[in-house]
Amino acid sequence: MLIDTHAHLDHQKFEQDRDEVIARAGTAGVVKIINAAGDIESSLAGIELARQHSGIYAAVGIHPHDAKDAPEDYLDQLFELAHREKVVAIGEIGLDYYYDFSPRQIQQQIFRAQLELCKKVNLPVIIHNRDAHKDVLDMLQEVGIGPAGGVMHCFSGSWEVAQQCIKLGLNISFAGPVTFQNAGKLKDVAARVPMDKILAETDCPYLTPHPHRGKRNEPAHVGLVVQQIAELKGLSYEEAAAIIYNNAIKLFALED
Repeated sequence: MLIDTHAHLDHQKFEQDRDEVIARAGTAGVVKIINAAGDIESSLAGIELARQHSGIYAAVGIHPHDAKDAPEDYLDQLFELAHREKVVAIGEIGLDYYYDFSPRQIQQQIFRAQLELCKKVNLPVIIHNRDAHKDVLDMLQEVGIGPAGGVMHCFSGSWEVAQQCIKLGLNISFAGPVTFQNAGKLKDVAARVPMDKILAETDCPYLTPHPHRGKRNEPAHVGLVVQQIAELKGLSYEEAAAIIYNNAIKLFALED
């Protein structure tokens, strides 16, 4: 059994065949999918998908790209949404200094506020970090993540950054890039992270794993990420899948 711990099934790229995509995931052994949000609209869309499909769960939050457009009452709205049925995390939230679609000061302000929200609603956090390692880690050190824990989604940092994340109580999630043939450094990090701290995701429709790179990604491909981790760890696919599945069940408090 597999869990895709980070998908964007509400994305417009799934508009024409969303039900078929979800069905293919089930056929591939994916029994649960967590739909991550970027703003209030996608938070609501994820909640609706979770209502419609037994194996889908929702995260709610404001992505750093959308920080500049967050409504004034975004924290009140997220607080209410966090208590909806099948909402299992706050995310994805964090900092993105690669695109800088929102001013960094606003990104930081909204990231900090949502970290505090995680503690209030006792939900794990799903963190987006792109080219902002120092500021993300500094804020996590300062604010903390709360007892529910969290995950550094689609990890792309160094082993040193991974170690700091683990010390802060975070899991490390790997996506399609760990399967890329030129991803030697990322493979080395994945080989070092303890198995009880590893999650797997697609981040679909983005970051399609090898050998489907260049095509639209979907939850059915999460097994390719698990297979790569198994090979790096010297485990069978079944062994790695079982451990990663249990890690996700524990972090997001899902029914087994």
